[in-house]
Parts: sequence; C-alpha cells; structure tokens
Amino acid sequence: MENKRGLKYLLDTNIFLEIILEQDRSQEAKAFLTSSEDSVLYISDYSLHSIGNLLFRRNKHEIFRDFVLDITENMGLQILTLYPEDLVSFDKDFDRTDRGRKTPQELLI
Repeated sequence: MENKRGLKYLLDTNIFLEIILEQDRSQEAKAFLTSSEDSVLYISDYSLHSIGNLLFRRNKHEIFRDFVLDITENMGLQILTLYPEDLVSFDKDFDRTDRGRKTPQELLI
C-alpha cells in the first residue's frame, strides 16, 4: 500500500507509542511511516516531551535517545511547536474537533 503523497502531517504521540510499545496497531503505524517518504511529517515538541516522559519513567533512556535520533536523522521528521492542521492519530477524541483526525490506515492507498 502507498501513502497519499506530497502531503504534510502532524503525527500524534500515540502513532509513535504504538510502535515503541509494540501495541495492537503498531504494524499500521509502521506501514504509514514507511510509505510516507514523499510526505512531510512533523511531531510536536509536546508529543516528543510526552514520549520522553513516559520512557524515562520506565527507565528506558536509551530507547528515547535512539527514538529521537531515528525520527530526526533517519526519517527527517521535523519538530514543531504549532496548532495541528492535519493530525494522524488513533485517538478518537480528535473526532470531535472541527478538523477531525485521520488514522494511518485511512491514508494508505
């Protein structure tokens, strides 16, 4: 499957936590990230901070360091402080917002 190309997406914290914590939808999240090489992907500084807090509380400092290096150097994700216009998330709470949300599966074609 391929991602809708050339778009910009702000990825929610839980997209990354699915993969890091090997949760139920980790394969879906991985497929989206793998197929999005022509898209511009962002993570908010708040999401990055949240992931760091969770991993540090679990004494997984090295995993956080590797995660930051992977998303910034290998994947080229950009870290932003902004209001999300497009949000890729598993969190259904965003369905109640004006912009809504998109799941990784919805963006794979």
